[in-house]
Amino acid sequence: MDCSAEEAEIRRALEPLDGIRSLGFQLGARTLSIDATERAYPLALAAIRKAGFDPQPVAATIGTQGGEASEHAEGDDHGHGFAGGMSRLVVALVLATGAELLSFFAPDQIAWKIAGMAVAGLAIWLAGIDTYKKGFTALLRGKLNINALMSVAVTGAFLIGQWPEAAMVMALYAIAELIEAKAVDRARNAIKGLLELAPEDALVLGSSGAWTTTPVAAVAIGATVRIKPGERVPLDGTVTKGNGAINQAPVTGESIPVDKAPGDQVFAGTINETGELEFQVTALSSNTTLARIIQAVEQAQGTRAPTQRFVDRFAAIYTPAVFAIAVAVAFLTPFLMGLTWLEAVYKALVLLVIACPCALVISTPVTVVSGLATGARRGILIKGGTYLEDARLLKAVALDKTGTITEGKPKLVQWRVWDGWDEAVAQQLAASLAGRSDHPVSKAIDQGLEVQGPEAQNFKALPGRGVEAVIDGVRLVLGNHRLIHEQGLCTPELEAELAIHEKQGRTVTLLADDSRVLALFAVADTIRETSRQAIVDLKAMGVTLVMLTGDNTATAKAIAAQAGIEDARGDLLPEAKLDAIKQMQERYGATGMTGDGINDAPALAQADIGFAMGGAGTDTAMEAADVVIMNDNLQRVAETVRLSRRTHAVLWQNITLALGIKSVFLVLAVFGTATMWMAVFADMGASLLVVANGLRLLRGTEVEPTSKPNRS
Repeated sequence: MDCSAEEAEIRRALEPLDGIRSLGFQLGARTLSIDATERAYPLALAAIRKAGFDPQPVAATIGTQGGEASEHAEGDDHGHGFAGGMSRLVVALVLATGAELLSFFAPDQIAWKIAGMAVAGLAIWLAGIDTYKKGFTALLRGKLNINALMSVAVTGAFLIGQWPEAAMVMALYAIAELIEAKAVDRARNAIKGLLELAPEDALVLGSSGAWTTTPVAAVAIGATVRIKPGERVPLDGTVTKGNGAINQAPVTGESIPVDKAPGDQVFAGTINETGELEFQVTALSSNTTLARIIQAVEQAQGTRAPTQRFVDRFAAIYTPAVFAIAVAVAFLTPFLMGLTWLEAVYKALVLLVIACPCALVISTPVTVVSGLATGARRGILIKGGTYLEDARLLKAVALDKTGTITEGKPKLVQWRVWDGWDEAVAQQLAASLAGRSDHPVSKAIDQGLEVQGPEAQNFKALPGRGVEAVIDGVRLVLGNHRLIHEQGLCTPELEAELAIHEKQGRTVTLLADDSRVLALFAVADTIRETSRQAIVDLKAMGVTLVMLTGDNTATAKAIAAQAGIEDARGDLLPEAKLDAIKQMQERYGATGMTGDGINDAPALAQADIGFAMGGAGTDTAMEAADVVIMNDNLQRVAETVRLSRRTHAVLWQNITLALGIKSVFLVLAVFGTATMWMAVFADMGASLLVVANGLRLLRGTEVEPTSKPNRS
């Protein structure tokens, strides 16, 4: 089972059977899972065999990820039912060449002619036995697939005395089929290289305190694993000890190693470049981020893109139509064009070879799978060919603020002493108070100051206002504008300063004693370094951008202005975001939505394409969105649109090539001197050409941007 046409044959064979609950086709892996009753299962296998296929049990290999994504069938080295190896085909080609030589040097000698026919028949049998099996089965069922067309054409050529050509055609066809199948497998298996990224064993801390090498499939959640510099991370987990830099490119597409410290996440398949690390396992080998990426992409390969559905419908009409033309040529050209019956039959047989829709049918899945694999390598997980194709149609994209445009966590962006206070002292006092609080704003101040302050006594939290403590006998507060206002310490000058920061979307915290303000600290959720360029890239493509956030409108407008977005809407609940997406769809057309949390789920579902900032594949993001950005880089949205446009262009290049070549040789076959050799080269040459063109999408992992980065 290698293409959608053969999938359809199997479906038709199984449709009449009772007891079959569902069928799960994975053309990429050439597997079919059947959910059926115990009685129906053997009947289903018998029906598949009757349809001309040879079902084999799948050898499920747990592999490095322990999942079923690595299932494969042994001996799967063929396409379109051709099961022979290259050695057998070479023998067939040598025999076909011998038949040609016998026909050329001894055309009129009966003994040599009989010998030549025997050699040609042996060549046809070696190269085409499987093609004949499936071809005659298809004919008995009234189906015109490639195997049926080749069987009739080669048999007919042999019977009308063109046995050397029949042998050479079958040998060349089989060799071209094998080359094509290998090329198709390259596209289909591009993502499976990820399976080799994670090691099969892990160094695990045992209950006795000793470190033991353990298969990853046997490592439980909560176990402690050690990785040395240069080793690959075997499982997902949270760092508990050590510091190092992890190369996350295989999973997230990030080109720069990411520093890791206790509390940070690590992902299976990534590389520990510096420092020894210990981490606590957070996911089984079958459920790591890497395993889920592979599973999602393989499921995406099983879905049909819009262009693929169109091609399948067209091929279903095209093949019978050309077959009808071939029959008409065989019976009418002797009367209309004065041909002999043998010449007319030969032309009809040439047309049968040209009628093969292989190049047309194979052109779309190879291209789509190549596009999906290219996206996955860049940390863009696209959940189906439909979304890969439709991303090019986006006219507008809605962007969530927190965690999408911004980092999603506050940082100290500016601080200054007030009224001439000593900077070093103010810094230490603020660090003492902020270091005792677990509030996100206090943590941002403490991390931003990076100093050790004196011991604080009588520490007390002031809910909704800040904190207070006594240091060296002096009562100090670290609080918001409201707290300082309640204590009567606000001055017109201070109010003006606070208004400037608040207009920029910053949260201001003030350090004060009982009589005056000592210093102020501005904290903000900063824009990601990649967000500005991403917005520039999307605008350059003609995409309209709108910010949708639950944050207050003033902050939303401030962040939007910094990012370069003109339309910003704040104070939005999830339902309001959903309504905003509907309005954008009515106004602009196809609309995308980017978000990172559960509150964005309704809008992600409503959008034509939902982009989730996956944070390396959180469950919520993986389930809610159509596209998951594995490293939270907004530039990947623009890359997705570019990849979609490039994939669409290659798709239609392939369709044009396939139909164009077929049309030229169709005309030559009817009105010119096209031979069966030419027909085979037209058919298989077109197939190889469109496969090679589709594989171009795998060349290089990054799609070049349409605009140059802003260096200013």
